[in-house]
Amino acid sequence: MANQIRPTTLIGEPGRPAQLTMAGDLAASTSDMMSKQLAAHFHEILQGRRLHPIFQPIVDLDQRQILGYESLIRGPSDSPLLNPLALFEVAIRLDRLFELELLCREIAVQQFQRMQLPGKLFLNTSPASLVDEEHQPGHTLEQMHRSSMDPQNVVIELTEQFPLDDYDVMRKATRHYRAMGFEIAIDDLGAGYAGLRMWSELRPDYVKIDKHFVQDIHLDNVKQEFVRSIISIAKGTGCQVVAEGIETQQEYATVADLGIGLAQGYYLARPHAVPPRTLNNELFAGDPGGIPASRPMYLSDTAATLLTDVPSVHPFTKVDDVMDLFYSTPSLLSVAVLAEDGRPLGLARRYRLTDMYASPYGRHLNGKKPIAQFMDSSCLVVDQDIMVERASQAVTDNMQLRVEDDFVITARGKFRGVGKVVDLLKKITELQVRNARYANPLTLLPGNVPIYDVLDRHLQGQTEFSVAYCDLDYFKPFNDVYGYGKGDEVLKRLAAIMTHHADPQRDFVGHLGGDDFIIVFESPDWESRCEAIAEQFGEQAEAFYNDTDRLAGGIRSADRTGTETFYPILSLSIGVVRPDVLVCRSHNEVAAMASEAKRQAKQCAGNCVFYDRRRIP
Repeated sequence: MANQIRPTTLIGEPGRPAQLTMAGDLAASTSDMMSKQLAAHFHEILQGRRLHPIFQPIVDLDQRQILGYESLIRGPSDSPLLNPLALFEVAIRLDRLFELELLCREIAVQQFQRMQLPGKLFLNTSPASLVDEEHQPGHTLEQMHRSSMDPQNVVIELTEQFPLDDYDVMRKATRHYRAMGFEIAIDDLGAGYAGLRMWSELRPDYVKIDKHFVQDIHLDNVKQEFVRSIISIAKGTGCQVVAEGIETQQEYATVADLGIGLAQGYYLARPHAVPPRTLNNELFAGDPGGIPASRPMYLSDTAATLLTDVPSVHPFTKVDDVMDLFYSTPSLLSVAVLAEDGRPLGLARRYRLTDMYASPYGRHLNGKKPIAQFMDSSCLVVDQDIMVERASQAVTDNMQLRVEDDFVITARGKFRGVGKVVDLLKKITELQVRNARYANPLTLLPGNVPIYDVLDRHLQGQTEFSVAYCDLDYFKPFNDVYGYGKGDEVLKRLAAIMTHHADPQRDFVGHLGGDDFIIVFESPDWESRCEAIAEQFGEQAEAFYNDTDRLAGGIRSADRTGTETFYPILSLSIGVVRPDVLVCRSHNEVAAMASEAKRQAKQCAGNCVFYDRRRIP
């Protein structure tokens, strides 16, 4: 029995148990004291409404502008509950989570309206608060009315940090919010308890991917596949995806290249009490424009071709005065509301104001109020220089727009006019028919006619540009040995590489036919883009050969005289010219210069970029 462990062995020498008991009592007493102090701090914060909202922009990557802001809460700077995690943890312990969330929403809405921030307001709500006994339907809507906030500009963001299995209650709650005009978002997808189940049950308008899947995504193929799957599901459910936690340019570029339309993170903008209203264009360097790299680009008309002039007013203009503008011009559908510096704050829409005036006492109650309270501040805004294809995609993504509605067109962030959705749809239909008529059937890239149109338009507008003529070396013998099916794979791969490295905002990729391609660059870094195209094709060319030919470094095939000849692995020759737009008169002259540059490039062995410095025919 000497080795038997008895209870006293766990305690130690005589007298030790009393010491441990005293220490335990002291720890418990200290913990209880701290809990009481934190509870007192919490009560003081709620009583004094001592919460401070900060806002972090959520960015529309297609439009390169701010879609809205997520509201985040901080406690008083002199309080141990400054950190929101500590604040909400105490609220849960005290069973006062709903009370805290209600105050957070109220303060956030008031401050958002006070600063007249553009776009939507994302408000965090835990699913647990939806089933709280104190939860009264309509309370949030009351808050909106008191602050003159349009529910259509508010997104209720459900966080997955706390488990809740009562999906019937959650479905009922989200239906209730939607009926009042709110949108629904799920936060931190992949980090919480419910995940895809919550998505399938609630059918949110937005899904925010947890930052874990965004961190170092450019280095992790598994994360990229996860995000692709989320994007695929979102497209099938009509949901928009937000990538959270973007902290580096590489993460941003990868997320944009994958086709995610919305993003949030320190790289774009940090949370701040006075957040930015616009973004620095340098943030979007290397951005594929929100369009997947595999999609061929068709350079066409810009949004500037859709411009229509409308009157503008300042945000404090009376509603009656705006209605007078509509009465005096029956064809007028909207009036722009502008800040002093010319930035658009929103659109006053005829049908909204007319409906309000048609209601009992509508004019009497609201006619003297400022138009800012009734404008559509979430209206679509596009830059005049973006291609109409991207404008069309933005309209498609904005489900609130009607065919007869207007959208805002800007120039460097300042108001230029409006475009009409119906005119945009007509333009897109016209371009689609035209592009389909002249597209190359294999790569779907625009063919000769669109290529010549682009060259002539640059010459007429006297805008500086470069032309890269791309041609494969040894393509005919490759086709002879491996067959046309394999040759088509090579051409489609080359088209994808060129499209990936061209800037869809500035550059144009065309397919002349066969293995001849044209890239018209407005990008100032055209040289590095051409080198990247040649390098990437060189890295992938061997994959089209069998092991024997790869080891041999090429193939044997008959030349034009029937003599068996050795041909090296496929390579790419790129000849580049920068025409003098003041001297060159037509696309024929530019084409002749590019052909000569290509001929010079083919004199070099292997993958080669040759820049012909002659600028005139």
